[in-house]
Amino acid sequence: MLTRIRLISSAVALAVLGATATTLGQAKAEVSTVPAIPMVIPHGQKDISLVPSGSYSLDPNHVSVIARVSHLGFSFSIFRFGRAAASLAWDHDRPERSKLSASVQTSSIATNVEGFAAQLAGDKYLDSAKWPEAQFVSTAFHQVDATHGTVDGKFTLMGKTRPVTFDVALVGAGPGFAGGPVMGHVIGIHAEAAISPTDYGLSPLFKDPIAIVIDTEFDKKP
Repeated sequence: MLTRIRLISSAVALAVLGATATTLGQAKAEVSTVPAIPMVIPHGQKDISLVPSGSYSLDPNHVSVIARVSHLGFSFSIFRFGRAAASLAWDHDRPERSKLSASVQTSSIATNVEGFAAQLAGDKYLDSAKWPEAQFVSTAFHQVDATHGTVDGKFTLMGKTRPVTFDVALVGAGPGFAGGPVMGHVIGIHAEAAISPTDYGLSPLFKDPIAIVIDTEFDKKP
């Protein structure tokens, strides 16, 4: 009798487990049929009006600072600077009131010519030990159209300061990942200017104007 009761209990338990497994399987199938909500990845728009006023910081993960230098009139050498910082006080309603301050560490220069970067950072060229930073401080913003403008300012290199104007183009703006996974606001720009090497006491090796080309994003965290 006891053996029969045990057999019946085992059968009931197996039946319950089987029913539970079937129910879980059905529930899992039902859940899997619910359509997933796709993640919408934000993209920049060519509309500066999407960007609110406030303090923006340069995104160090999305910045390129390049000096395009004539190689004795034969071609152009590209020197890239790897470390830069900048802050932008953007005025949505009055862009001409905006302000920019930026700096580049001259020792962060890189070139594909082996060993040449160290020479360029040395005392014969940029003298980075004495003048570790090149700086730009804006003096005026001028809007040309919806996506273009100029920024006047003072550019300092190797202890010498001269006026420089950057031509600036809006690449993209709007809500986006502000320097990381957190959503904020982003302004992406392309900027170009030219400096005379003789104005800053650079080596006579550099005679022709040097183009400075910048691509970067400025972020405003929420």
